Amino acid sequence: MPTRPPALVVDARGKACPLPVIDLARALPSVAVGEQVEVLSDDPVAKADIPAWCRMKGHGFLGIVEADVGWRFVVRRAT
Repeated sequence: MPTRPPALVVDARGKACPLPVIDLARALPSVAVGEQVEVLSDDPVAKADIPAWCRMKGHGFLGIVEADVGWRFVVRRAT
């Protein structure tokens, strides 16, 4: 898991599929290529959706860790 702070945190807690991925997709263009975005989500489906979306779009999925509520997903913008 990356140790540097993310350029942006997207709080998608309380939102069900597909909203965490939609929130990530909308937020990602606001950070520079190579920067990291952290997504907070308590939707179990996001554990599959976010990595799959990153693969489809060519962005780097850097990891997932359990949080106090849900999970933290770290994504690196590739393009």
